Amino acid sequence: MRGFLCFTVAALLAGAISASAEETAAPASTFSETETRAIEDIVRDYLLEHPEILLESMQRLEEKERLAKIEAQRAAIAANLEALSRDPNSPVLGNPDGDVTLVEFFDYRCPYCRKVTVDLVDAVEKDGGIRLVFKEFPILGPESLVAARAALAAAAQDRYRDFHLALMTTPGQLDEATILALASDLGLDVDRLREDMASESVERQIRDNHRLAQALQITGTPAFVIGKEIIPGAVPMQQLLELVRRERAKTG
Repeated sequence: MRGFLCFTVAALLAGAISASAEETAAPASTFSETETRAIEDIVRDYLLEHPEILLESMQRLEEKERLAKIEAQRAAIAANLEALSRDPNSPVLGNPDGDVTLVEFFDYRCPYCRKVTVDLVDAVEKDGGIRLVFKEFPILGPESLVAARAALAAAAQDRYRDFHLALMTTPGQLDEATILALASDLGLDVDRLREDMASESVERQIRDNHRLAQALQITGTPAFVIGKEIIPGAVPMQQLLELVRRERAKTG
């Protein structure tokens, strides 16, 4: 009986798939109402007896969706490679002529971005061959946007690295007063910083970063891009460095 039920469920599913793929003038069902109810009862009883089938189906669907997302992201990386890794307006740390490019989308108010920042910058500078490209991606409110504007404005004064680290390591809220005080402490021209923060070039850079993140299906921070891969979240530094090593091996 169990084998018959398995066959019945499989046949029904196969029939449904086949029917949906064909454009015919045939009626939606060739079963009578009584037969349809009997089949539904059989399927229901079988699924109640074997609920693991539903779990397996969900797992397969989730895996299919995951793989489809990866493929879509890889295609988006290829289509946006120049904007992603060679945009002259994106700040770069490490070796500007490095053999491996690592891109980070981040938000200054993101605790996970803050957690990885110092180790990331140290690792990149010790490696000597990594281009670390920063994509300001303020998504956590107005203070994030102010911080992103200020950091890009600091880049115009060639002080991006120090200001970036100061913003990432300063505890508490990053309101505008705190941000400008940090700039002053670092010796930046605060009046010029204010002016550049409101410039069209800074606004455009942030808009471009948001469009790029959307194209890559990046919705959270931090998110790293290396080669054809997107790595979401604050992954351990050794994992990032291993990805760098693999990418270097491909190009070397």
